[in-house]
Amino acid sequence: MRKVQDFFEKYAFGVCNRLGEKLGIATSGIRMFFIYASFLTFGSPVLIYLALAFIMNIRKYLRRRNSFWYY
Repeated sequence: MRKVQDFFEKYAFGVCNRLGEKLGIATSGIRMFFIYASFLTFGSPVLIYLALAFIMNIRKYLRRRNSFWYY
């Protein structure tokens, strides 16, 4: 089960893990929130998840790009 979870964390941008670290909430609770909210609202939290993933990737890219100038 751990291999499956690691696979999804690696390839699903790690949004739930990052939110859990920042907010101090268990990652499994955040995942369950996204799952249940997606069923109740017909998938609109998926858009929020994708937007957060996009923002995280842009920030990672900008940090990596800006770190070049500091050396």
